[in-house]
Amino acid sequence: MSSLEISSSCFNQETKLPSSPPLVEASAGEPLEYVRKDVNAVEEKSKDIIKFTAEKLSVEEVSQLVTSPLCGAVSLFVGTTRNNFEGKKVVSLEYEAYTPMAENEVRRICRDMRQKWPVRHIAVFHRLGLVPVSEASVVIAVSSAHRAASLAAVSYAIDALKAKVPIWKKEMYEEPSSSSWKRNKECFWATTSD
Repeated sequence: MSSLEISSSCFNQETKLPSSPPLVEASAGEPLEYVRKDVNAVEEKSKDIIKFTAEKLSVEEVSQLVTSPLCGAVSLFVGTTRNNFEGKKVVSLEYEAYTPMAENEVRRICRDMRQKWPVRHIAVFHRLGLVPVSEASVVIAVSSAHRAASLAAVSYAIDALKAKVPIWKKEMYEEPSSSSWKRNKECFWATTSD
């Protein structure tokens, strides 16, 4: 079976989709009857979640942090360690950051995103320390009512993070004792002469 085919055995014929908004029980002291939950009555404060950590990043966890019943879109960027750079075999990356300054810069990026697009929640998680090949170095998640805003915002977020946030990356190569600190070409403090 190809990945595009759907097996009918996956569906239970007894399952019925709700045709109206969900029901909730009446509060204590009221008669035990069901009342309609007003879908538009959901109140939710926007949140920015920023984390720099030496722990392995969970894409699912970051995605869940921005999920909202008010939103129809969650857009993600996941940056992973690749196994090569300019013909050299990379075994891991090592990240360092001046965390207080990095967190402040990411907060600024979140404010900029909110001024440019109608987004609900933003999460920016960045790994520090050693990150083996294929593991996530950065996960950025943005939720919004519609996809255009979250897609544009997540693209802006990774570009701004690489350009403005003080995070340093060292590539560790397969050759013994071989490594190289790398700068982001986008960062404003990088010199143009090489």
